[in-house]
Amino acid sequence: MPVRDTPSPLLAVSGDVLIAAGRPDYAYAPRRTPRRRPPGRFSPYRRLLATPGARAFTAGNLLARLPMGMFSVSAVMMIAGSRGSYALAGAVVATGLAVTAVVAPWTARLVDRHGQARVAVPATAVAVLGSLALLLCVRHGAPDWTLFAAYAATATTPNTGGMSRARWAHLLRDDPAARHTANSFEQAADELCFMLGPVAAAFLCTALFPEAGTLTGAILMMTGVLVFAAQRATEPPTSPRTPGARSPVRLPGMPALLAVFLATGAVFGSMEVVTLAFADSVGHGAMGGPVLALQAAGSCAAGLLYGSARAARDAHRRLLACVAAMTALMLLPLVAASTGSLAAVAAALLAAGAATAPTLVTGMTLVQGVVPAARLNEGMTLAVTALLGGIAAGSAAGGWLAEHAAPAAGYAAPVASAAVALLLCAALTGTAKAPTS
Repeated sequence: MPVRDTPSPLLAVSGDVLIAAGRPDYAYAPRRTPRRRPPGRFSPYRRLLATPGARAFTAGNLLARLPMGMFSVSAVMMIAGSRGSYALAGAVVATGLAVTAVVAPWTARLVDRHGQARVAVPATAVAVLGSLALLLCVRHGAPDWTLFAAYAATATTPNTGGMSRARWAHLLRDDPAARHTANSFEQAADELCFMLGPVAAAFLCTALFPEAGTLTGAILMMTGVLVFAAQRATEPPTSPRTPGARSPVRLPGMPALLAVFLATGAVFGSMEVVTLAFADSVGHGAMGGPVLALQAAGSCAAGLLYGSARAARDAHRRLLACVAAMTALMLLPLVAASTGSLAAVAAALLAAGAATAPTLVTGMTLVQGVVPAARLNEGMTLAVTALLGGIAAGSAAGGWLAEHAAPAAGYAAPVASAAVALLLCAALTGTAKAPTS
């Protein structure tokens, strides 16, 4: 029986589709190159966190920074609830921040010289002991002076945000655009902690017991610093002491920048105490923390958007625009408080926070342009120290206004502080040689 050969299938071409002859049910289409999606709005942050070791030290640092938004609110609620005086609570917090403003630069200098891990862990342990001492003094009705002494002992708290920024500056030293994104990310992380911290503090102090916020914050901070310090691969190198080297505070342009940070800190300190007092005056004291968190939420969102955008090259003019926007937006809480509505104040604070993160990001960018790499942690800590000094002054002024004037009138303090920051920034812009970032 003859064997019939099976013909090979022939291919017919129709357009850009190949069709098997005699087999109409089969079609062979060439592979098409998929279209590349345009980069997303937040793709710079994905690339940032893809840096080797970045996620590990960021996780520990966030855990250590969360209590920074808890401690002052917890102290105010704990002391005011026990002693019945917002003025005393504000003065205690102000004293602790003022002492921190003196001690923090020395701690940062030790970090630059001996390494983050060797200095941060014991410094944090001392600060935690100070927080526990404050808790015990309040709990057992110790004299008022002991509250000041205990809170002052927390001044050894290391600047974990500055240490994280120093790591980014080391890892991204050849990429200015990535450093801008990193600075924005770190500022957004600060705002996230100050958004969640007051909420957690208010909840813990009211739902459990007045000292719960301070106790929880101390545990979180110690744990976070231990995790952060364990990431040795990304730690920047130490810089030995150079005889005759000038302190960062004496570098050209640095004093003017620190003055702007000082006035900006007064905005935050007065806003915090006044908002807590206003919430208490309208019968919703437990809502003070969540309302403050809205300001941080607005700042966090603005910071992320700011970091994903291309920054203008003239950083000094950029700072002036940010401070001007902050000054204008600080009028919103003052107007809203005159209505007596906590909801209106909450909405105003959400909007007012929009200029906060861009202001601080740009200020830190200018600091990094002034301070040499070997003293970077000290330079950024000086900026944070100036902020803390301003927060201390603002807390005291806000507490005094809240107690001796109508609570709504206290919102004049952040407006005045922002106006001072604007004047200082205008003078800085007019005299400084505008660097590029």
